[in-house]
Parts: sequence; C-alpha cells; structure tokens
Amino acid sequence: MRLNRKEFLTTVGRGAAATVAVAGLPELAAAQAASTGNPPKAEVQGAAIKGTTAAVRQFIASSSLASMPPAVVEQGKRCLIDGFGVILAGSAAEGSHILRQYASRTAGMKQATVLGKEPLVVSAAHAALANGGSGHALDYDDTQLSSTPDRTFGLLTHPTTPALSAALAVAEQVGASGAQFLEAYLTGVEVECKMCESIDPNHYERGFHSSGTFGVFGATAAAAKLMKLTDRQIEHALAISSSLSAGIRVNFGSMSKPLNVARAAENGVFSAEIASHGFTGGDDGLDGPWGFFQVLGGGADLGRLVGALGKTWSIVSPGVSFKPYPCGSLSHPSMDAMLKVVVDNDLKPEQIKAVRLRAGRNILDPLRYTVVKTELEAKFSVPFLMSAIILRRRAGIREFTDEFVSSPEVQRMLPKVTGVRDEAIERLGFDKIRSTVEVDLVDGRTLVQKADERYRGGPDLPFTREDLHGKFADCASMVLSDAQAKKALAGIETVDQMKSARDLVRLLAPGRA
Repeated sequence: MRLNRKEFLTTVGRGAAATVAVAGLPELAAAQAASTGNPPKAEVQGAAIKGTTAAVRQFIASSSLASMPPAVVEQGKRCLIDGFGVILAGSAAEGSHILRQYASRTAGMKQATVLGKEPLVVSAAHAALANGGSGHALDYDDTQLSSTPDRTFGLLTHPTTPALSAALAVAEQVGASGAQFLEAYLTGVEVECKMCESIDPNHYERGFHSSGTFGVFGATAAAAKLMKLTDRQIEHALAISSSLSAGIRVNFGSMSKPLNVARAAENGVFSAEIASHGFTGGDDGLDGPWGFFQVLGGGADLGRLVGALGKTWSIVSPGVSFKPYPCGSLSHPSMDAMLKVVVDNDLKPEQIKAVRLRAGRNILDPLRYTVVKTELEAKFSVPFLMSAIILRRRAGIREFTDEFVSSPEVQRMLPKVTGVRDEAIERLGFDKIRSTVEVDLVDGRTLVQKADERYRGGPDLPFTREDLHGKFADCASMVLSDAQAKKALAGIETVDQMKSARDLVRLLAPGRA
C-alpha cells in the first residue's frame, strides 16, 4: 500500500503510532505472492514502512547468475554494450575531464581503472566516480521503463551507469571473474529499478533526480555483492547509502546532472567498503517514519518491491530503453517525427518559417531551455533539438558540442522553434511520450507529424544487434581504434566466460599503464 505525504503528515498530526508491517519477512512475502498471484500488501497501522531493508538485503545476498533467466543475462550484456559505449564517449566531455583530474590529484590506492583515452588507475571509489560521470556525461545511457501509467515514462532512472561503474571498479579491485561482475551488475540494476518504481512518484515530481537518489542503491548492491558482505553489513551499507542518496533536477543542463550519477556510483562503493570494516548505519535504513522511503518520497508502494525482486526482472519486464540520441529521452519521439518531416519532404532549412512542438508538461517542463548557450543546456532544449534535426538531419555526439550550439546557423534557427503545451495531449496521460510536430513553410503550407508513441530503442521498437553495435562503435571511436573497439565488443558479449573481469578492463583500456 502506498502512503502519500499528505496521509503521512495527517497521521502524524493525530499522534497515531507509526508502524507498518509487511506481511512477514521476505520469505513469507514471497510465499504470499506465489500463493495468491498478487504482490504482498502492507498492513497500515500508522505511517511508517517496514520490511523493505530485509527484502533488499536478502535479494542481494541470495541472487546468483546461475539462477537468472537467460533473457535477463542476454539483456544484461546488451545493456553493458550500451553502457560501456557511452562511458567511452562520455570520457571526452569537459565535465568528465574535471572529474578525472580530481581522481588523479587525490589518488592513493591503485585499485581500479578510469576508462578513457588516457586511462588512470585510482581507488575503486574514485574509479566509480569518474566512470559514472562519463557514463552520464552525454545523457546517452539507458533508461528504466515504467510498468504502470502512474509512473511517468522516462522519469525513473538511468539504471546501468551507477551499477556498472561500481561493479567494474570493485570487480577489478577484488579480482572477480567476469561472471561475478555480470552477476553484481544485474543485481544492482534490479535493486535500483524496483526501489525506484516503488517510491511515490511525487519523489521525482518534487525535483529529486532519481538516477542519483536510487543509483546509489544499485551501486551499493553491486559493490556489496562483490565484496561478499554479510547480511548485517549489507543492511548497514543500505542505511549508509540512505544518508548519501542525493541529486536534484535543478542541475539538469549542467555538469552536475552527471555528477548526481557519478556520486551515486562512488557512494555505493564507499558505503559497501566502510560497512565491510564495521561502520554502522541505523537499523532498517529503508523503513520507518525516518527511513529512506518515507523521508525522501512520502511513501511507497511496497508490492512493487517486497516479494517482487527477481520475480520478474525489471531489465526485461517492462525493460529498459536504449537512447538513439544523446539527450533527454522525452524528446526522442519528437525528434524522430521532425526527422520524418524533413526527410519525407526533403526540406531545406531556408524553407522553414516556424516549428511548433505540441506536447504535455511531462515533456516541456524538463526540456526547459529556450535560450541555449552550451551543449549541456542543448540536451534539454526543444528549440535546439528540433534545429539540429533540421540542419543536420541527425543529432549525435558530434552535434552536441558547444561549437555547433553557438554556430550562426543554429542560433538563427532557434527562434523559429517553440514548445506549445497541448491540453488534449496532456489529458491522455504520461505513460507514453506523446507529441505532435507542426512545421510552417515559407510557401504557406503546414506539415503535421504525430510522434510515434512506441519509443525507438524501447521494447516496442528495440535496437537490433546491428543498431546496438553501431552505437557502440560510434561511441568507442572517441577513444579506441576500430580494431580495439571490435575486440572490446567481443569481450563484453562473452564477459561471463572470462576468468577475470580485469581481462575486460584491458580490452576497454588498452592504453592502461
């Protein structure tokens, strides 16, 4: 049962006891789900939440690659291909360079590798920080999908980057096998996704950046798995991470958006590391009136978490989406619609008088920049995203540069493009990305194209193997030669057969000292 913030405050105001008990421990909750076919319900006695820490701890401790369905393992490898590609490409970003310099200046232990043209070897936590920042620097990493309409499409997490960055760093640190690395990564993604979808959607709507606030738990789960923490240590690590969970949306369009994800990866490794040495956190850090879910979300739907972890894996159902463009996913169907108009009518920029993107606030509010000065702002700008398609008929990593954003041709086109809030589209709901592109031509015609509600790169229109390999090759070309990229790709696809995850690192960072 979900308790919203208003109900919580009302209950507290009445002075009622603040305890909610999940129907038994995770074992009983799972049994209930199996026997009834329904997820377990919480019994309300006040406004707290109980049982979530135990459920997450048990899943982390018991998950194993051998018991994961083949579809989960296969999709995990596809996500790793996408994730490693965007880390390599993102390592060339200015913000990533600053994080690399920070990691280099503060380097002490030589435990794990920061990927990039000039690989660094630093502490595991700093490697997770730097690789996590690179993974989200271009806003090109995968996106968690929602399973029900009340969880807004595109506003959950970028699940791979935190879990991958933490798992890679710790796997290299402890000398884990490729299979153990993959197991930890998949465990982290499942924890991150299920926790994120459980919290009241108000968490994101109030301005929290869930890739940061939940990415830390994916990273913690992955690190705890590889460090072989005890049950009690896992619970402490989760409580520590509850204090370190952070990220707000005001930083979208700046270097601090990827920093939210970078810190999530670093803090996950840090939480697991200090917990392994006896550092403690509060009992049941996810539970109770002062626990994570109540404090940061004002409530949670426990049936999406307790008894649900690993039952249907979020990575395959409802799945994740791969981004066709390195920018906010909410813009992608609209960009595809704009591309269709341009290509089908062979439009030249000088033929276009005005463009209107009609959409709901779920799209227009995050894509808030009308005046664009940097490529980071451009990722959240309707005028730029439409302009790039009009001018280049593509919007890839080579279009998202400060030079292109500030070019005369872009700056001339920007004022012609506007976003229009459409009440009819908004009334349809936010479970899909819905929009319509209207293009006024100088000859007096108006061309209209409705965006496809099926997200290209999502389960309804998935990337083919060739699509995914092509994206990896394009991203990896920022760092690796064609031959190196092919070897790295082959290594990712067979990572579970590698005796050591360090072998994969050597393929991804051939220049490593």
